[in-house]
Amino acid sequence: MNPESGGKGNAALSRDRLVLLCHKKTNPSYNVFVAAKSPAPAPQEKRFTAYMDWLAQAVGHADRKAPLQNYCTGLLLDGERKSVEPMAARLAPDHVQSMHESLHHFVAQSPWSDSEMLGQVRNYVLPAMQKPGPVTAWIVDETSFVKKGTHSVGVARQYCGRLGKKENCQVAVSLSVATASASLPIAWQLYLTEEWASDAERREKVDVPEEVQFQTKPQIALAQIRQAVEDGVPPGVVLADEVYGSNREFREGVADLKLEYSLAVRSNTTVWAMERQPLPPKPWRGKGPKPTRMRRDQEHQPITVKQLAQELPEQNWREVAWREGSKETLRSHFAALRVRPAYGDDRKGSLQPEQWLLIEWPTGAVEPSGYWLARLPEKASLKRLVGISKHRWVIERDYEELKQELGLGQYEGRNWRGFHHHGTLCIAAYGFLMAERSRFSPSAHIGNIELRSAPIPPDFRPRGAKGSRSTA
Repeated sequence: MNPESGGKGNAALSRDRLVLLCHKKTNPSYNVFVAAKSPAPAPQEKRFTAYMDWLAQAVGHADRKAPLQNYCTGLLLDGERKSVEPMAARLAPDHVQSMHESLHHFVAQSPWSDSEMLGQVRNYVLPAMQKPGPVTAWIVDETSFVKKGTHSVGVARQYCGRLGKKENCQVAVSLSVATASASLPIAWQLYLTEEWASDAERREKVDVPEEVQFQTKPQIALAQIRQAVEDGVPPGVVLADEVYGSNREFREGVADLKLEYSLAVRSNTTVWAMERQPLPPKPWRGKGPKPTRMRRDQEHQPITVKQLAQELPEQNWREVAWREGSKETLRSHFAALRVRPAYGDDRKGSLQPEQWLLIEWPTGAVEPSGYWLARLPEKASLKRLVGISKHRWVIERDYEELKQELGLGQYEGRNWRGFHHHGTLCIAAYGFLMAERSRFSPSAHIGNIELRSAPIPPDFRPRGAKGSRSTA
């Protein structure tokens, strides 16, 4: 059962609080005690404390509750950097080093489960998110973090979506649950290139678990989707970009789970459409299994979705508006028709199921800008196809907040556990904002919530700044 708004427990740090340091070498932590003159906690602060009590069920040992609350408080407080050292300075200006050790131990070494924590976040936040409306989509995405060095887990020269080119970076694959107006990541995993995954020495240095082996990004995403189905997450239409949508095994895996999807595909994706159809299987001769493999010849070949778009008559295209942008209503020209994906049917057997092909061709553009294969009802309207296919925008907005305001990419450690713990805690902090916006205050943003901290000491310098001290 979710905690009620309010609840008991340690309140967040404020300028009128006394901090008592309880430090042990094996498990450093802070306990927070309210001074006699401290004002009563504000309603939002009470809800935050109740939320931390709820999440604390996933960290195991009771000594981890205070670092959990401190870390999430540090992420939610206003501040330029959300790495451990600057957060420690904001949380405990008179005991920066000890707070630093406590937070660092919790994020980099403490053996609590990321999946269990994300489950707690989901179970608290999703009911709040669904009050304005139901879950509409499950959105697969990847986010990248540019890195200068080569020692952090998973860093490799690979495609960086943030820059649109290959760069030295880390890439994480995530699954988010979205309503019409909000989204929440519910799964998060670092992608290891095949070279990284097979390098025993590098794996040992950053403590990559033995069970983590090389998986392609579509394989990681499909495993996340399967787990969400197993966990009973309210279903939605699966959305993903062309890295995932162009992968036949990914599309079939989602379909096998009885989920609808609208997946972007590359322009060279081949389909059977209209008069372009394959030859039937060879006639059965009365012996052995009946042939099922479709045949092709020079006159029976599939067509690429780009070529198909160029051949469609003008009357097939319609202007559709799908949402209000920051400056104007977003609209473009679209066409949709029923097709069958063609890749592999001449080798693997029968025709693939019929589904929608949605094509976008903006006014004035020399060629289409997007293609989607959509496993949606045959009676779905064009407006419905466009609206759901374009709904990935909601996580682009939300990931921008996770990165810029909550410091998702600012973890400075190198190991596997720390990377995932920091990402999980950023999602936990973001979940509190989502719950607040859905239930109580649409204006809940970093710097506009009722959590306070003492001023940063004047002699504090973040790691890497000129004159800063070195820390572990």
